[in-house]
Amino acid sequence: MRNLTIALLLIMFSGASAQNQGVKIALLKYSGGGDWYANPTSLPNLITFCNNNLKTNIYAEPSTVELGTPEIFNFPFIHCTGHGNIIFSESEANNLRTYLEGGGFLHVDDNYGLDEYFRREMKKVFPEKELMELPPSHPVFHQKYTFNEGLPKIHEHDKKQPQAFGLFINDRMVLLYTYECDLGDGWEDIDVHNDPEETRLKALKMGANIIQFVFGQ
Repeated sequence: MRNLTIALLLIMFSGASAQNQGVKIALLKYSGGGDWYANPTSLPNLITFCNNNLKTNIYAEPSTVELGTPEIFNFPFIHCTGHGNIIFSESEANNLRTYLEGGGFLHVDDNYGLDEYFRREMKKVFPEKELMELPPSHPVFHQKYTFNEGLPKIHEHDKKQPQAFGLFINDRMVLLYTYECDLGDGWEDIDVHNDPEETRLKALKMGANIIQFVFGQ
């Protein structure tokens, strides 16, 4: 039933415009003390950008979903961000594994300080798997918008190169982790970080590529 729910949502998304329907995406609420609620304007702005430029039909306001609940199976795309600690209980880790194996997709955007905690918790979900760095040739960088150098740099933190990592089940990427990039900051309202319009547009285009890639798999 859970797999079927995600599959039906994917079908609904692909035909949403013609049928005047929409699909909802969600922000992940997690335990541990990290600010899962960071960047409150980022997802709404990305949704607006995608609806305007990809002609998607995503509900304007993203939902909030907790990892251990069956509600996660209602969302084919879930976004996670924050600066600090993140903790998955055993049941949450199992639920996330079932969600990803069943067709769901998780995008994790390190807002700075999430890295060590996220990597630790993902070992609870897939102890047998490793995050794989994506080369610039990966299709996620070549959707509507082309990023020949791979993941763009949006905000500077530790003077490191931005990196994108994927987690794969068979040949399907089920999780994208964007590190040392801070896409979500670039998606926020312009007066939040005062980013140049060129930087914001670059972040929104990369976000749109992620959305297009996920729903085109």
